[in-house]
Amino acid sequence: MTDEEYYTFIQPYEDAKEVMLARLHVLKHNLYGVSAGQPIHNIQSRIKKKASLEDKLKKKKKEPTVMNAKDYLQDIAGVRVICYFVDDIYNLVDALKRQADLIVVRESDYVRKPKPNGYRSYHVILGVPVYCLDGMEYFPVEIQFRTMSMDFWASMEHRILYKMERDDRDNIATELRNYADMLVEIESRFEIHSEKKQCQNQQKAV
Repeated sequence: MTDEEYYTFIQPYEDAKEVMLARLHVLKHNLYGVSAGQPIHNIQSRIKKKASLEDKLKKKKKEPTVMNAKDYLQDIAGVRVICYFVDDIYNLVDALKRQADLIVVRESDYVRKPKPNGYRSYHVILGVPVYCLDGMEYFPVEIQFRTMSMDFWASMEHRILYKMERDDRDNIATELRNYADMLVEIESRFEIHSEKKQCQNQQKAV
């Protein structure tokens, strides 16, 4: 595809991403109320670049055309939501599912069922309505929900194993898997302290 075709093609995906970011920012401030704190630490987003889009189509053995990109790729628009606790992830996902104009295309829960390498995250692809002069069309936005510890582990694992050529990949992979288990334990301890703090605040309020 040409550069002009690419930039015309991605515009509604950019619009869908912005719609989703707006809704997430509303949930960030209103999901729990003022006294309970916010569920989101930060939000990142991106639109898949032309070269990346074409490479992914080639890996799928598809011609790198606009039509194939629309038919076979659902992660052109991506959002990553970094939460404080695991409960925040599920509460945010449930809140989005209750929004009647969003369509759940696909979801994968790697929080309760981590990947064999230790990767944890909650992936959901939502169809987001984009309105224009001649009607409305749904465009997919992939959202990855992680806690801060999940994001730290995933970022380091990607940097260490996929950004470098290593002779000791198997040993490092095993070590990183152990670190993932350690982070689950640390995360659970923070959650306990957070629950205690909330209970104390509730008791003081009474």
